[in-house]
Parts: sequence; C-alpha cells; structure tokens
Amino acid sequence: MTQVETTVHYDNGYEEEYMLQEDEWDRDMLLDPAWEQQQRKTFTAWCNSHLRKAGTQIENIEEDFRNGLKLMLLLEVISGERLPKPDRGKMRFHKIANVNKALDFITSKGVKLVSIGAEEIVDGNVKMTLGMIWTIILRFAIQDISVEETSAKEGLLLWCQRKTAPYRNVNVQNFHVSWKDGLAFCALIHRHRPDLLDYSKLNKDDPLGNLNLAFDIAEKHLDIPKMLDAEDIINTPKPDERAIMTYVSCFYHAFAGAEQLLEWIRRTTPWLENRTPEKTMAEMQRKLEDFRDYRRQHKPPKVQEKCQLEINFNTLQTKLRISNRPAFMPSEGKMVSDIASAWQGLEQAEKGYEEWLLTEIRRLERLDHLAEKFRQKATNHENWASGKELILSQKDYETATLTEIRALLRKHEAFESDLAAHQDRVEQIAAIAQELNELDYHDVAAVNQRCQSICDLWDKLGTLTQKRRESLERTDKLLETIDQLFLEFAKRSAPFNNWMEGAMEDLQDMFIVHTTEEVQSLIAAHEQFKATLPEADAERQAIMGIHSEVQKISQSYGIKANIINPYSTITIEELLNKWEKVKKLVPQRDGALQEEMARQHAHERLRRQFAAQANLIGPWIQARMEEIGRCSLEIGGALEDQMTQLKQFEHVIVAYKPNVDKLEGDHQLIQESLVFDNKHTNYTMEHIRVGWELLLTTIARTINEIETQILTRDAKGISQQQMNEFRSSFNHFDRKKNGAMETDDFRACLISMGYDLGEVEFARIMMLVDPNATGIVSFQSFIDFMTRETADTDTAEQVVASFRILATDKPYILVEELRRELPPEQAEYCIMRMPPYAGPGAPPGALDYTAFSTALYGESDL
Repeated sequence: MTQVETTVHYDNGYEEEYMLQEDEWDRDMLLDPAWEQQQRKTFTAWCNSHLRKAGTQIENIEEDFRNGLKLMLLLEVISGERLPKPDRGKMRFHKIANVNKALDFITSKGVKLVSIGAEEIVDGNVKMTLGMIWTIILRFAIQDISVEETSAKEGLLLWCQRKTAPYRNVNVQNFHVSWKDGLAFCALIHRHRPDLLDYSKLNKDDPLGNLNLAFDIAEKHLDIPKMLDAEDIINTPKPDERAIMTYVSCFYHAFAGAEQLLEWIRRTTPWLENRTPEKTMAEMQRKLEDFRDYRRQHKPPKVQEKCQLEINFNTLQTKLRISNRPAFMPSEGKMVSDIASAWQGLEQAEKGYEEWLLTEIRRLERLDHLAEKFRQKATNHENWASGKELILSQKDYETATLTEIRALLRKHEAFESDLAAHQDRVEQIAAIAQELNELDYHDVAAVNQRCQSICDLWDKLGTLTQKRRESLERTDKLLETIDQLFLEFAKRSAPFNNWMEGAMEDLQDMFIVHTTEEVQSLIAAHEQFKATLPEADAERQAIMGIHSEVQKISQSYGIKANIINPYSTITIEELLNKWEKVKKLVPQRDGALQEEMARQHAHERLRRQFAAQANLIGPWIQARMEEIGRCSLEIGGALEDQMTQLKQFEHVIVAYKPNVDKLEGDHQLIQESLVFDNKHTNYTMEHIRVGWELLLTTIARTINEIETQILTRDAKGISQQQMNEFRSSFNHFDRKKNGAMETDDFRACLISMGYDLGEVEFARIMMLVDPNATGIVSFQSFIDFMTRETADTDTAEQVVASFRILATDKPYILVEELRRELPPEQAEYCIMRMPPYAGPGAPPGALDYTAFSTALYGESDL
C-alpha cells in the first residue's frame, strides 16, 4: 500500500495520526504487495460482518464501493443512523454524489479526511479505498475503546496486554510481530472462553496450528469472520498493522459485550428519566421520534445482546462444572445480576415516558396554534405597515408641483381610510398576546415585545398621518398662490419677450443704404425707439417683481420643488439676458448709424468726382468716333489726304490717354468703397473703357484700310475715280454704317451692278470675299473682288471651283445634282458634253466636271 497518511481528528480534541509505516525499515517495505493483500482480506471480511446484517456483502472491495450504494449502507449499519437518500442513476456524477454523501457523513462524525476524494473511490483506486475503510474502522471500531485513561490504538493495545499478561510465551508490544505465532490470539480466547481451547497444550513452535485454531474458534463460536489466512501472517516478516488491529478489535468487541451493554444502560437511563419539557413543538416531536427510534432500532439489539450474554454465561458455567473446573467469575460490577439490575432500572425509566411526551406535545400544540395565529396576524399587519412610516415621514410635498400635491392629497385620504380599517386588527393582536401571557407561553417575552412594537408603530402612524395632512394642505395653498403668480408672469412676459426679440432683430438688422437721406431716415426711427425704453424698463421691473414673489414664497416655506411655470416657457434669466442685450445694442446701433452717415458722405464725394470726369471723357470719345467715321466715308478727296487727317486724329487720341487713366484710378476707389451706382452721370467705367478701346481699334483699322486701299490702287492701276465709285457703292449698301456689309447687303450690291447671280455663282463669290465664312464682307475684300472683276473674266479654275461646290467636294458630279442645281438648259448642256468620270470609287453615271471645265476654256478638247 502506498504511503497515504490518514489524519483523524475527533470532536473531543484528541488527535491521533496513523502512518502506514513509521520507521526506515517500514518504508523499505512500503510497496510490499503482501500488506495490500492482507488489508484487502481483513477489510473485506470486516465490512461483510456488518453488511450481512442488511442481507448483502461485497466481493471486491475497490469495485463494490464504486457506486457508493453499499458504502452508504455500511455506514448506516455500523452507526445506526440514516444517511440521505442515494442517487439511483448509473452515470459517473451519480456515483460521485453517493460517495460524497458517505464522505460527508464520516466528516460529520468529527473525522477530517485528508487525501481521500470521491473521484478516486469511483475510479476504483484500491489504495484510496483501503485508506477510506481504515478511516471508518478507526472511527467506529477503535476510537471508542477506552482502558485506564487510554483510548483508541493505545487503549486496544493496553487491553490486549492486560488480558494476555498471565499467559506464557505471550508478550504483546505491537500489532504486527507480537501476533505472528498465534499465541496472543489463543490467549485472548482462553481468557474469556476457557471452554473453547486448552492453552496448556499449545506449542510456540507451531504458529500455523495456533493461528488456524484461533481463527476457526473465533469464526465458529464468537461470530468473528475469518479475516486473514494463517499463511498471510507467517509468510510476512512484519504483518500489516492495520489488518491485525482490525482483527483484534473484533475480539475486543466480542469479549467486552457486558461492559458495553452496562455502559449503554447507564447512558440511556438518565435520558429516559428526564421529564424537562422543550419549548417548541418541533423539539418535543424530535424527542418523540428519538424515543421511537430507541424502541425500534437501539433497544432490540440490546435485548438480544442481553439474552446472548445470559446464554453464553450459563453455557460457560455448565461446561466448566461438567469439566470439574472452577466457575467463571466476572469482575465486580459486570456480573449477570448487575446487568439484570441495571436493565430493570432502564425498564422503569421507560414506563410513562411516551405518555408524558404525547401529553406535552398536545399542550404545546394548543399553544403553538395560538402563537401561530398571533404570528400570522402580526406578520400581516407588519407587512401592511412596512414602509408606511417612511412614506408618511417623507417630504415629497416639498418638491411636488400643484398637480402632484393634489394627487398626494387624494392618495393620503385613501390611506387614512385604510388606517381606520386596521384599527380592529391591532386590537385583535393585542388580545391574543394577552391570552398567551395568561397561558404562560414559553416565548411570551418575544410576543410581548412584538405586540408592543406593533402598538407603538400604530400610535406613531396616527401621529404622522395627521402631520402629513397638515403639511399637504399648507403646501397646496402655497402652490395655488404660486400658480396664480405664474399665470400673471406668463401674461406679461410673453408680449415683453416678443417686444425685446423684435427690438433685437431691428437693432441688429443689416441696413443697406446708398444715400445720406436713407441713413437719416434710419437715425430718426432709432431715436423714436429709444424714447420707448423707459416704459419697457418699467414693465421689466414689474415682471421681475412677480418672479421675486415666487422665490420668496418658496424659500420662506421650504418648497424645494424645481418649480416650472406651466403657462410659459420663458424664464426670468432669458428676459434679463435679452434686456441686457437690448441695452448693449442701442449704443452699438447709434455708432453704426453715425459710421454709415460718414461713409455715405465719403461715397457721395467719390461719385461727384468720378461723374465730373466721366461726363467729359464720354462725349469726347464719341466725338472722335464720329470724326473718324466721317473721314473714312468721305468721297472725292485723295486717299493720302485721308491718311494725313487720320494720323492727326491718332496723335490727339494718344495724347488724351492720361485723362482715361486718371478716371480708372477714381473708379478703383469707388470699387473699393463698394459704390455701385452714381446718379450724377450715365457713364460707367465699363462704358468709358469699351468706348476708349473701340476708339483705338477704329483709328488703327481705318488707317490700315486707307493704307491697303492706296496699295491696291497703285498695284491694280485703279484710278481715284474708280476707287471713289467703289467707296460710294460700299457706303450705300453698308446699312449699319460700321464699315462692313452683311451677306444680303453684298448680294444686293452685286445685283445693282448688273450681276446675274445664281446660288452657285454667289456661293463661289462669297468663298472669295469671305473665305472664313464670317458672314461679313469688309471694304478691303470688296475692293479686291471688284478689282478682279474689272481686270479679267472667268478662268477654268473658277469654273472647276463652282462645280466642286455643286458636287459637295467630290471629284465627280451626278446627273441629278446638275439638274437640281442648274437651270434646265444649262444642266442638259453640261450632261450632253461632260465625259464619264474614270477615277476610282465612282458610282455608275458619274461625270468628270474637271475635264469639262478645262476643255470649255480651251485648255483641252472635249
């Protein structure tokens, strides 16, 4: 067996520690399987000696205790007590639960288990199982052994020494080697039952015979099961101490029966003679149950034990007498007559005990019924009264609104009705308490204390109820006054608040003015507003007076409610803040208006300064434009004279530039001052700027045109008269007089000069005079065209260009295109004479207009 230390602690403070082995020699043999085998046999036999009383037994000590059921049954048999109901399931946790119940029971008997757990027993750990059984043996078979002020192991050893002292070759010093020859076992048997063996015939050198003799006699005559085989002891250098102690304890209990019986009688008799009543029904019923357990469980075995002792004693005396041997004389106080006398005393004490118990129980039952009635009524009343004192004592009315106060008053009226209804219940509780006093109830002090507490609380609730009503009514009147003040506050604060909000909006309003007259109008309106401020201040003070009155009432009468005006969302703080803001905004508005007046005066000066210059520059530019126009349209003079005059105009214009620059500077000042209108002039800087740029462009363009006309005249050999005629025609059809003809004007001009124009021809001419397709024909383009027209006739290239336009830039033309674009005679003429187009990608019927045009003007033959 492994070195498992089992420490057993008992309630009487006595502690013994049993080690598996104690010295070096023992530890060397610690794992000897012989010891484990001896413990298996001994402990199994010991367990079966008790389990057979319950009609069962075990075969394998580590297997049969795994589910905990037989372990619990063993403890019930050896203790005479009932353990908790076992779990009948087969799962592991059921087994652990049962073993734990057994271990808990062992612990409840004052034994502290060390290193033994339910899991190890359920898992079949043989060493832990043997350790547990040894703990049970110690507690229930060895602990109570007491000899001459020694107990347990030492008591058992001393008993063995005393009983075997007269016998030769026996020297009991321990529970292992002292028992190997078997003589100690035989001596114990002969000392108590000399009729069972003849000790004088035993031989120390025959340990096998001695041990087998002792074990057989014990099993046959002493009801001690054979726990070891003789060979187990002989063949082991040092027999297992626990196995020997267990075996020897069975001899002690077999031979010490008379002493145990007398001890049981002496312990039981005073218990039966005690007529002291218990105070409660439960305690008396427990006494009755203990008495019935005594009758059913404890006394019958003792009756059997007493009879067996008498039979054994008579049998022993008879055998001794037949054998002519001296009679057996037990020690003084342990004779059969002593046992009979003690038993008689037990029977007398038992008489009348049950009747006394039942009579006392009936009396307590009556008292308990009355006490329970008191408790129920007291509990019901206490439950009802629970928290009532706190409710009545609270000062929730101090923080309540008027609506909440009136709800609290209605609730309090309902409580007063409930309080009056409980008056009768309190009187009933007091009457029952008085009756319990008269019947001398065991716990009457607690009853009186509880009754007094209920009465005191009842009186206190009455006082608190009256005080609360007074407080609620007083608070209701105060809150009614405050409510009226709130209504007055709401009626006056709303229009005053609206006035202030409108005033703040007006005082902060962004004004946009452009004249001093507009600013003066704003100043006049502001002065009218300031005249109303004294009246507004008086209204403010009146509203503040209402608020102060509310505060005074709340503080004087301890109203702690966060009182909110139900008629208005406007607070006095808002009004005061807005008033202060109005007062601050008034001077700010004064300053802003004065600043704006000064700014408008400055703006007016800038307007007048700009207008004075613009009213001069604008007409000057217009006059120069008219002069240039007259010069450019002038007919009859020489181009060189026109050029000279235009150069003079250009010089004057360039010299006038500083005036325009100065006006730009004044305009910059106006822009920076954000002045956008000026009633003193119709000219804006943009007008002046555009006019100036147009003037510069016009003078430059006109000079360029004259220069071009001079170059064209000289290059083409055009006379001055022709040039004048061209100018006269151009000016006539220049309807907008802007130095350019539009497309319709140009067509009209050509027709007037005798041109017979079709769409194709006109399109060809427009490609010449307006190659960029702007829709405008300049005078220079007109002169170039007229110069070509007067110089020669059409060329083959011109005809090809015309056909290309009709063919939409294709190198060939189709019959349907000719018939659609040309007069019928011209179309049929061209169709008859145009050769087919021989180039790539042409559709059937395509005609070659290039070959036709070349042949037409003599450059090739058709």
